[in-house]
Amino acid sequence: MEAETPPPVAPGAQAAFPVVALVASAGGLDAVSRVLGRLPGDLPAAIVVLIHQSPDRVSAIAEILARRCAMPVAAAEHGSRLRPATVIVAPPGRHLLIGPGPAVGLIASGAVPPSRPSADLLLATLATAVGAHAIAVVLSGGGHDGATGATAVHRYGGTVLASDAASSESFSMPLAAIERDHAVDHVVALDAIAGLLQELVAARQHGDRPHSPT
Repeated sequence: MEAETPPPVAPGAQAAFPVVALVASAGGLDAVSRVLGRLPGDLPAAIVVLIHQSPDRVSAIAEILARRCAMPVAAAEHGSRLRPATVIVAPPGRHLLIGPGPAVGLIASGAVPPSRPSADLLLATLATAVGAHAIAVVLSGGGHDGATGATAVHRYGGTVLASDAASSESFSMPLAAIERDHAVDHVVALDAIAGLLQELVAARQHGDRPHSPT
């Protein structure tokens, strides 16, 4: 069967650089730390971090990650532009969306589920905003948030990674993405993700997509 043509992305919406979204829940702080800690400070890609958290708690995730990462890390702000070699973190009580620019949009998440912040909303809007420049990484977590968004990233020409069962503290989120519509391109050990991200980012700098490992 012929591969489906990715849907069009709005003219002018494509980023000039890759945008990497790291999404996680239970066990996510350690997982994200291990990925970011292995990335160089001059990575030519923007990084967006989303970890499920209670909307009514003060979050120290950005501060914790800043101590473990060579790139600058800050809480996401509504209307701010994504920039290469910079990490932004979804704040509590807000869903994080990616719009043209690419730029950040924040909307209130409300007092009840679905998952907060929503990985599906982040990844789906990232897919439509930057198309093939999107790289989604589904890390440790319970439930299935992120599976629908990962499908959107894949459908719009982006790349999807998931941590494997052996290295995920909780494998439900990665597994849901893996089992959903064949959206995941690479299933790899957690400590190998940073190296693969660097390869994917370098390939995009040359307009290429690396082959899936055998």
